Amino acid sequence: MSLETNSKANAGSWSETAKIVVQALAIAMVVRVFFFQPFNIPSGSMKSTLLIGDYLFVSKLSYGYSRFSFPFSPHLFSGRVFAAEPKRGDVAVFRLPQDESLDYIKRVIGLPGDEVQMKSGILYINGKPIPKVYKDEFANKECDQYFRHCRNVVYKRYEETLPEGLTYTVLDLEPEGDFDTTEVFKVPPGHYFMMGDNRDNSADSRASVGYVPFENLIGRAEVIFFSAAVDDPEAMRWLSPWTWPFDIRWNRFFNLVR
Repeated sequence: MSLETNSKANAGSWSETAKIVVQALAIAMVVRVFFFQPFNIPSGSMKSTLLIGDYLFVSKLSYGYSRFSFPFSPHLFSGRVFAAEPKRGDVAVFRLPQDESLDYIKRVIGLPGDEVQMKSGILYINGKPIPKVYKDEFANKECDQYFRHCRNVVYKRYEETLPEGLTYTVLDLEPEGDFDTTEVFKVPPGHYFMMGDNRDNSADSRASVGYVPFENLIGRAEVIFFSAAVDDPEAMRWLSPWTWPFDIRWNRFFNLVR
C-alpha cells in the first residue's frame, strides 16, 4: 500500500469518527432540550428525599414545554405547549418567580384553588390534616459553606400521606419552628404551592418563594443517576483519588425520586 493510499485511509477514518461524534452530540442535545435534563442538588431543603450532591434526571415531557424548558429561556411564546398538570406530591424543578435565572426543586403540595396551612407542624390541605407518622431519626453532618464549622444534626423523620395516597418522608428539627404554624394560603388559578421535605430549613411557598406559576415549571424529578458526599469535609478528598470510590454514595444510584 502506497503512502498516498494510507493517507487517504487515515483521512477517511478520521472523517467517520468526526461524523459519529457530531451525531452523538446532536442526539445528546436533542435529549437534553426536549426530554431529560440533568440537575444537581446544591442545598438540603429536600432532605432526606434528596441529598446535597445528588445528580438527577428531570423529565421535561411531564408538564409540556414553556420558555423555561429551553436554554437561555427565549421569549418565543408564552404559556405551555403540550401542557399537562402536575400531580400533588410531584418533586418538581421550577424557575424562581422572583429571579427567573435560578432553578429550585420542591414538592408540589397545593394545586390551584387549594387552601394550604401548617398548624404546629401538621400540614393541612383544604382544612383537612395530612396524616404524619413518626418513622425514625435521620442523622446528618452539616457544615457552613467553608467547612469551618460542622456539627452532627439529628432530625426526626416522619411519613406524610397525601389524599391521593402518595407517601413520602419529611424532616422536623424544631418542634415549633418558624414555619410550623402559618396563615392559610389560598393558591390562585394557574399557580402551585411548593414545599421542601426538610420543613424547618426550606425556602419555599410558605415564605420567600410564594406561589409558582405553571409556566415556571421545568419538569418532574425522575431518577438519581449519581451521588457524591460533597457536603462532608471528610469525604470527596480531591487530593486523594484512591478515596473517591468510598466517597460516592453507590446505594443512591438509579433510585427513583418519590
